[in-house]
Amino acid sequence: MLEVFAADSPFYVGECSSLVLPTPGGQYGVLAHHSNMISAVVPGLLEITLPNGEVRRAAVSNGIVKIENNSVLILVDSAERPEDIDISRARRSAEEAKEQLLQKQSIIAYRATEAYLARALNRIKIGSKYL
Repeated sequence: MLEVFAADSPFYVGECSSLVLPTPGGQYGVLAHHSNMISAVVPGLLEITLPNGEVRRAAVSNGIVKIENNSVLILVDSAERPEDIDISRARRSAEEAKEQLLQKQSIIAYRATEAYLARALNRIKIGSKYL
């Protein structure tokens, strides 16, 4: 059983035959009966292969994954299908974030801006590749 939840809504709940998700160590593959683990999720491409062979993709942002007893729970700030990404809006967001990084900010605000930039760049990359 796979459950993928974005901060604002569920993205996918159901069965899957395999999954590949972005972690700090790179793309990480998960098959049935995977050993239990917890890991961070970083901005990147999430690929879910359904039992019928269909592949669903999403641009995901920071989050966490928990694999336990043949169930996978993924909690991320955002998850968007490539066809739902507005690339021009993502480009504007990236430019705004780059400008904000040049401004004097607290460390917390700087880290938040970095995360905002990473999400925008990820949306551009995935939206451009899969449209």
